[in-house]
Amino acid sequence: MYTGIVQGRFALTSVERLDGLNRLKIDLPEHLLVDLVIGASVGMDGVCLTVTEIDQQQVSFDVMAETLRLTTLGELQAGSWVNIERSAKQGAEIGGHNVSGHVDGTVEVVAIEESEYNYEITYRADSALMPYIFHKGFIGLNGCSLTVARVDRAQCHLTVCLIPETLRETTHGDKPVGSRVNVEVDRQTQVIVDTVRAMLIENPELFAAVK
Repeated sequence: MYTGIVQGRFALTSVERLDGLNRLKIDLPEHLLVDLVIGASVGMDGVCLTVTEIDQQQVSFDVMAETLRLTTLGELQAGSWVNIERSAKQGAEIGGHNVSGHVDGTVEVVAIEESEYNYEITYRADSALMPYIFHKGFIGLNGCSLTVARVDRAQCHLTVCLIPETLRETTHGDKPVGSRVNVEVDRQTQVIVDTVRAMLIENPELFAAVK
């Protein structure tokens, strides 16, 4: 489990493409290595990965074929910058929202609006995800807990606003129009929507009563 508060952006030192998986290696600073052990979970661009090797400051992860297919991790090369967050400890402050690291897919950057004090990014999402995306709701984008500023359901668009600190600590300011980022919908919202939908399908008279 993660908080969606990215702890920094770091460059991959190597990407090894093997049969059925990619092995990613990255150098982490000392404060992110404290108590880190093989088998621990680390969020990389919003994807929950397992530590497979630690060699001084270099940490290795094996990314399986399904994850490579579903996320942007298969596009990464040595030198690519990624967002990193250690898994949350019991009792830690949740500055964002609960993020599982189980990515639902990707969204595409379709527009960027930048002014002196504002930076807005609009994404196009898969239509299957739109029932779980609401104005002022939570969304996880490349591991960042963000608030949805606007929703255009007709075009399957969602817009977020980024503060300077988020742009400094994450890779979001580096993503041009046409690039993809990993998305995770808010799980609590998903459960509520799916539960209400199932109830209405099983009990259509409830929907008639509401109308």
